Amino acid sequence: MARKEDMLPPGWEDLDRQMGQLFMMGFDGTSVNPQIRSLIENYHLGAVLLSAKNLKSAEDTTRLVLELQTIARDAGHPVPLLIALDQENGGVNSLYDEIYIRQFPSTMGIAATGSKSLAHEVAVATAQELKAVGVNWILGPVLDVLTNVRNQPLGVRTAGDDPQEASQYGVQFMRGYQEAGLVTCGKHFPSYGNLEFLGSQTDVPIIRESLEQLSLSALVPFRNAITQGLDAMMVGGVSLSSAGMNVMHACLSDQVVDELLRKDLQFQGVVISECLEMEALTHNIGVGGGTVMAKNAGCDIILLCRSFPVQQEAINGLKLGVENGIIGRQRIEQSLRRVLDLKVRCTSWEQALNPPGLSSLTQMQPSHTNLSTRAYNSSITVMRDKNNLLPLSNVIEADEELLLLTPLVKPLPTSAVSLSVAGSMDPLSSERTSSILSGEGVFKELGRSLSRQRNGRVLHTSYTSNGVRPIHEDLIQRASAVVVVTADANRNLYQQGFSKHVSMVCQSQYTSSGERRERPLIVVAVSSPYDFAMDSSIGTYICTYDFTETALQALVKVLYGDLTPSAALPGSIGRTQKIHQSRQHWLVENWNEDRDSFALDALLETIRADYALGQPSELLGATASSFLLRKEDVDEAHFVVRNSSTQALYGFCATYFFRSTGTGVLACLIVDPSRRRLSIGHSLHSRAIRTLLQRSGMKRFQLGSRLPGIYLGIPTVNPVERKRLRQWFANMGWNTGLSRPVCSVILRNLSTWVPPEGLTATLQSVEVTYDLVYGWDFAPAILDHIKTYARQGVAEIYRMALGGAPNCGIIRAKRPSDGVILGSIVIYNERSALAEHMPMLRATQASVGGISSPVISPCGEDYSTVMQGLILLAIKQIRKLSANAVIMDCVDGDSNFDNLSTMGFTMLHSFEEVNCDAATWTMMHA
Repeated sequence: MARKEDMLPPGWEDLDRQMGQLFMMGFDGTSVNPQIRSLIENYHLGAVLLSAKNLKSAEDTTRLVLELQTIARDAGHPVPLLIALDQENGGVNSLYDEIYIRQFPSTMGIAATGSKSLAHEVAVATAQELKAVGVNWILGPVLDVLTNVRNQPLGVRTAGDDPQEASQYGVQFMRGYQEAGLVTCGKHFPSYGNLEFLGSQTDVPIIRESLEQLSLSALVPFRNAITQGLDAMMVGGVSLSSAGMNVMHACLSDQVVDELLRKDLQFQGVVISECLEMEALTHNIGVGGGTVMAKNAGCDIILLCRSFPVQQEAINGLKLGVENGIIGRQRIEQSLRRVLDLKVRCTSWEQALNPPGLSSLTQMQPSHTNLSTRAYNSSITVMRDKNNLLPLSNVIEADEELLLLTPLVKPLPTSAVSLSVAGSMDPLSSERTSSILSGEGVFKELGRSLSRQRNGRVLHTSYTSNGVRPIHEDLIQRASAVVVVTADANRNLYQQGFSKHVSMVCQSQYTSSGERRERPLIVVAVSSPYDFAMDSSIGTYICTYDFTETALQALVKVLYGDLTPSAALPGSIGRTQKIHQSRQHWLVENWNEDRDSFALDALLETIRADYALGQPSELLGATASSFLLRKEDVDEAHFVVRNSSTQALYGFCATYFFRSTGTGVLACLIVDPSRRRLSIGHSLHSRAIRTLLQRSGMKRFQLGSRLPGIYLGIPTVNPVERKRLRQWFANMGWNTGLSRPVCSVILRNLSTWVPPEGLTATLQSVEVTYDLVYGWDFAPAILDHIKTYARQGVAEIYRMALGGAPNCGIIRAKRPSDGVILGSIVIYNERSALAEHMPMLRATQASVGGISSPVISPCGEDYSTVMQGLILLAIKQIRKLSANAVIMDCVDGDSNFDNLSTMGFTMLHSFEEVNCDAATWTMMHA
């Protein structure tokens, strides 16, 4: 007997009725045609896709949707139709109505604002408007990550190239849609963010990333949306070709749908296929066979956008597959239950037959208009303004002429689905529709707005792939400033060439008297922000993300100083524009010595192997035990990001709280080189700071540690890496501008070394005596002496030395008259417990001695003389043990290094130690 939860509601016994619910279909025209009527009445179609070709206005859309639902009710449908459409905002909207439907920024435009709450507000408003006209299913949010930002047609339809950022905004959009009563559909699984196009429409775009690579980046937003309650998922019509995965069409593959999406990501909602009318699929497989394959792969709903004969072929193919036993009835009924559950969440006959319509839209209009304006005003991004050309009043007088140069582009895109059906994912290549202004019309309005705003003359002309013509050069000569607009110039390369040429012309202008006078040039990217994101030769560069009228109205305000832009380009390229708070996406676990020691040793070896040939690694000699101090007065907490299946570590972070000084130390933060830029470091850093903030008596933070002496701060040997790391930690909140140089030094060839000339005589002329002591009997006086030195780790190093005889000792400098300790220094050999935490000692060569932590009393004799005396005696003592070299593990990299270099020491590793007051972190993490 079947379980109650597996049983279908009454009235669903008929196979034809069951199968009809498993299709979503579109149709041509702005009114019900015989084909869509037949699909609903005769084939029991359960879901209808509307696109821009169906929708003239909000009023007509309400009427059309009501008619479709009425046909379904009269035909005996037990439940209403799902009515779905794309409404991503920006340039991808199926429903447009100048009066009743508001325009909002694209996904990337919203992400540029940096406001998750604004994303939620916009999603709610968008869904409310769709709900008012009778729509109950939105094909969104877009969850793709632009893992290749330069050549991907999705462009501003995504939040950018950061998986965590795309995830955060995707979840906010999803929640907003659901709050307003729509069900959601994530797209385009497994990813459209790095497709390789082969050129022909009969070729399927290819994903060449491995499943592991996808899992670490592109799948992150999908995984998070699923855990947060995503209702449905659209699986794309792309192929996958990598090790362990060779799939012709993702939506036809059980590896992608049943294995990856259902089992690995544990998605229990409705899966919808990409439109099976795509030319690549019909050419290679056929729609009937493709429908059977999609159903067996695990798709619940099959999408077919417009061709009635093809739609009939799909339905007949599915029925034939069931009758032939290729598709089991159990799979049909399982999909039906998912679809019916989806309908329960978003519609009822009461709602379907009584859409709120224009009266509801009229009430929303004022608040949604204000929200639209606020969103666009917040999204305009000034990437660069090197020469302070903004506002334009800085560089152009009221009676001077401004030149606007805009590209001839095709109209704004409408439906994402209709684009994919047409075989093109290019957001600038869709057909002209009456519902949205063409690009040329929008740019003409931009010129008029510029003219009105400045109450002055604006010259406006377009440009094409023919490049800079004489008319352009004449207008540049005539104008006092130039604005060039680009629209996705990375894939319309003539726009890049044109803009660079105009820049050269502007730089070579002269006045009538022969004086060189460069024309101010502003480049505005109104689609993809990546046109000149990395090209600093364009000195003033603005991004609007859309070329809708509302976006360009906000642009005009920025150009004339009526609006101060605050947005930043989302993702990695724009990260230097703003400080990102840490993002806790990766599961960060406490270090477990038994579980993680072996994996940490493997991670350390991987990082060492990644160092450039000949470049010294700070991790040479380091093992997992190097980080374990096990000191009673030091609270240590270490964290890992790991693969719980393979036990491999992807990242490790070591922290210590030195109670004696109230210092919290971030002593090590390392990430597997193959998994960097995935926010593993962000997650580890965030957990470390939050943990340290909870320590009682916390006064300050320090980046870099003397104990263990592995990373003394930010490594600085490689200038490029140093710059990258300084920026990364600055973005995390550290004041790297106040760093102090520290280093480790080495004295080689100890057997032939001789002290600098005159050093011995200088030391003998000073009233100081030296002795070497071992053991706890000398602890009280020594520990009292080193209290004058408050840096973290020093007291712990001395305690280890006092307890480490005979492999550790302390040299004291004393005043003969009263025995007061003037200075001290620790010496140790490679067999000592201290050497375990100073791995460079064991990694250098066979026989090495160590010197550590000189402490000179402020009331003592000449600092330099006492220091040199302690070091000289330490060298002599270590040489007695037949050592070949001496390493001094932490030296302040200013005058101390100069003194040491005169003694023959050379640099081994250099770092920048960074300190931060605890109050700063408390405010940032409040």
